Order: sequence, then structure tokens, then C-alpha cells
Amino acid sequence: MTEAAWNVLPVRIYYEDTDAQGVVYFANYQRFMERGRTEWLRANKVEQDVLRRDHGLIFSLTTANVRYHKPAQLDQQVVVCTRVSQIKGVRVTFEQEVRLGDEQGPLLASAENVAASLDAETLKPRRLLPELQQMLLRQ
Repeated sequence: MTEAAWNVLPVRIYYEDTDAQGVVYFANYQRFMERGRTEWLRANKVEQDVLRRDHGLIFSLTTANVRYHKPAQLDQQVVVCTRVSQIKGVRVTFEQEVRLGDEQGPLLASAENVAASLDAETLKPRRLLPELQQMLLRQ
């Protein structure tokens, strides 16, 4: 797979995102990254509600490997950069970064998050539909 372009989602840091020290609470980076994955799918013409309703398929995160580099603080503007680095079987590997300001800004957090495609009824692993896999690979 050739190196894919990043999908960039701007996020403002609100008071509710911070901890007692005034920096973004570590778990909130995963919330931001979840939004990034959703917007990446949407940018690639995949709506998760349609995927479930019409194809009986959902995604579930199976691996979250996050590294925290620098803290973000109240009122800062960050961007969540998301791209797919691999699709194999039922797994879609997302490479994600949270950066201060824009996609060239200082790296705050980086992650490799893996989602599995599951049957919406049985919650058992199910391969991506060929047309969906092709759509996701055309980024």
C-alpha cells in the first residue's frame, strides 16, 4: 500500500478535556482519535450507520497503542491526523497523530489503532466487503 494522505480533523481543547493539572487527560486523546477515525471513514464515503444498517457490519477497536509526546492545554487548537496503514483480513490499522495547531505542528500524541470488522448481530469477526475494502484503499 502506498503512503496514504492524512485526513485532518481540527479539535478545540475545552475545560472538560483537561485534568486537575490543566492539561488534556490522557484518555481524551483516544476520544479525539475515535472522532478522527469516524471522519476518515466519512471522507472516504463510509457512513457507519449505513454500514451497519445495509451491510450488517460494524468496527470495534481491538488494539490501541498510544504514545504521549507533549501535553495539550485548555483552549489550544489541535488537529487529529488519520490514515490507514494496512487492511488485512478483518483488521484495519489506523495510523494517527494529534498535533498542535496544524498538521505541521508539534507532535502531541501518536498511535497505531487497529479496528476489526464485526458482524453487527453476532459480534464475530467478518471480512470487509470487497467493495468496501477497495473504497478504503482508494484514498
